[in-house]
Amino acid sequence: MPRCDTPPAPIPPQDVPGTDAPFAYDGLDRVIHEKARLGLLTSLIAHPKGLAFASLKQLCGLTDGNLSRHLQVLQEAGLVEIRKGYDGNRPQTTCGLTAAGRRRFLDYLAVLERVVRDAAEAARDAEGTAAPGGRPRPA
Repeated sequence: MPRCDTPPAPIPPQDVPGTDAPFAYDGLDRVIHEKARLGLLTSLIAHPKGLAFASLKQLCGLTDGNLSRHLQVLQEAGLVEIRKGYDGNRPQTTCGLTAAGRRRFLDYLAVLERVVRDAAEAARDAEGTAAPGGRPRPA
């Protein structure tokens, strides 16, 4: 296995107006970015009327305890609301996105899309398949 005693060459900064750290991605909200919470918010944004606790548990593959804890974090951050009620005679917990939670999640997704675009462009550039400006080279 080869040894590498020297650090890799620095990556040249991109031309992004108004920033010295174009790959910092400050909009990647740590509350949302955790895998289970990302899955929960994705499930909830697809169901504007909310979802029952049991449905969220099944959709996201979480245990009762894990789901409860992640929902608590999201509720404390103002992203979800938790409603307790009844379905017939059975108690039921329903969870839904708040208006602020929906906006914050959509903002997060916009930053995540930028990460994916930047990574794909960097990979193409590294392979020499992109023209200047990030456009694909003609075949």
